[in-house]
Amino acid sequence: MIPANTRGPGGIVVRYGAADAAHVLSVYADLRCPYCKRMELGLGAVLEQAADEGKFAVDHHFGTFIDGSAGGSGSLEALAALGAAADEGQKAFMHYLRALYADQPSEDVDAFADRDVLLGLAAEVQALHTDAFRQKVMDRTYLPWAAQVAAAFEASGVRSTPTVLIDDTPVPVINSLGYAVTPEAFLAAATPP
Repeated sequence: MIPANTRGPGGIVVRYGAADAAHVLSVYADLRCPYCKRMELGLGAVLEQAADEGKFAVDHHFGTFIDGSAGGSGSLEALAALGAAADEGQKAFMHYLRALYADQPSEDVDAFADRDVLLGLAAEVQALHTDAFRQKVMDRTYLPWAAQVAAAFEASGVRSTPTVLIDDTPVPVINSLGYAVTPEAFLAAATPP
């Protein structure tokens, strides 16, 4: 099965924004990556608003390499739950993504491997208060899809997260101190002329 609001072969990219957007912001991330959390908390709402305004669509590419390096399966399990959220709509996906990052455990704690934890975080997103979402998370409906998404990330050549590109041009999202750049700096670099 492939979630809604996805693109590419096997639905390996989750799209937020217009299907026919003139510009595409590609975001490469791992749900257990602490720098991805910093980017999301600093810039996630900015990305969402810019996409809502039609400046670009956001294509999300997810890796699960922290599962391999730190141990566990939390990145993969959280990604499968995000697939279920994508079925509930683009806003549900974005808001659940933000909830996951807001309560992201430290890299050495595999809390996202626990489906009860994933469902607890979904309680913060009104659109995910559905039996269908809950059942998909509990049944791990999108675990095979999540594995395909992770394999595509691995084959992409991207080796660090977060990596962000606007129409294939790199956009800085983390500053020299390891925190998100300002929204103004991000939009200046990410908004095509």
